[in-house]
Amino acid sequence: MRHTPHYLMTDPEEVRRLIRAHPWATIVSPVSTGLVASHYPVILDESADGPGITILSHVGRPDDRLHELGRHEILVIVQGPHDYVSPSWYAPGDLVPTWNHVTAHLYGRPEVLDEEENYAALSLLTDHFEKGRSGGRSLAEDEPATRREARGAVSFRMRVDRFDARAKLSQNKAPEVVDHVIEHVGEDNPNLADEMRRVRETSRGE
Repeated sequence: MRHTPHYLMTDPEEVRRLIRAHPWATIVSPVSTGLVASHYPVILDESADGPGITILSHVGRPDDRLHELGRHEILVIVQGPHDYVSPSWYAPGDLVPTWNHVTAHLYGRPEVLDEEENYAALSLLTDHFEKGRSGGRSLAEDEPATRREARGAVSFRMRVDRFDARAKLSQNKAPEVVDHVIEHVGEDNPNLADEMRRVRETSRGE
């Protein structure tokens, strides 16, 4: 991503917050035949030791072979709220549009999990997304059947070696312009407006 210092997200906790709120990710691998990309949910491995970021995910077979999973570093892209920002929301004469976004690029070498760990990871993923739902389901309701289904997936754990994250949220604009953009963005994209408010309040020390 373009290196613009005042858009950088350097706090790992902010990246964790982004992953928790936006778990649908793009997985990119530089394989022997070129680049391969797939899309799967990711969650934080909250049990991992240390201050770093560790994620859990899975791919469906044969994506594990297509990605040559476990043989090299991969890139996992997590995309938060984003939207077009019209110059019509700026002062007269300021004519250049932009796109506000919150994005994190996570780099690491995935550890492919064995059959038992794979089932545990898939159970954890299912429980994570079923939690709080009316009538939420669990793989444990029919373990023999779901264990058979689990053979069609390959789970992995990835300790993030480094990340490159941006929160580009109109920080280069005057406060009154930011407030105006938030007002307009909030009409159709309240999540992005909320992110803009967070950055604004942090910069004000509120």
